[in-house]
Amino acid sequence: MMPKLTKTEQQWRDQLTEEQYRITREAGTEQPFTGEYCDSKGKGVYQCVCCGMDLFESDNKFDSGCGWPSFDTCLGTSDEIVTEAPDLSLGRSRTEIICTNCDAHLGHVFEDGPTDTGLRYCVNSASLNFESES
Repeated sequence: MMPKLTKTEQQWRDQLTEEQYRITREAGTEQPFTGEYCDSKGKGVYQCVCCGMDLFESDNKFDSGCGWPSFDTCLGTSDEIVTEAPDLSLGRSRTEIICTNCDAHLGHVFEDGPTDTGLRYCVNSASLNFESES
C-alpha cells in the first residue's frame, strides 16, 4: 500500500481551484446538473483531481438522473480506492466516499444503483479529472 498523500492547506489551495478546494477539502457539493462530467460519454478513466489516483472507469458510468456523475463500481476493491464514512450532516444517514490516497471528498455512495452491484457512486465533477482513451 502506498503512503497517504498529505499536503498543507495552503498547498491544496495553491493546487486546486476555489470550487475544487471547497468540494474536496471541505466536503462541499456542486449544484446538480452543473458539473463538467455530468453528461460526459467519453471513454477513459476518472481520476482524483487532488492526487491523480484512478477511481472510476467510463464503462461503469451511467445516467442516474440525479445531476452528478454516477458509477456502479470503483476501480479495484473499494477500500483500496475509496474509503467510506458515515455522513449525518443533513440530518439523515448517508455514506460519504473519500479518496483513500489523499482524503479528498468525492461524494456519496447509495444502495439504489440499477446494475448488479446495486450501488450508485454519486460523485462531484469538481473532484475528478478525466483521462481519455487515446
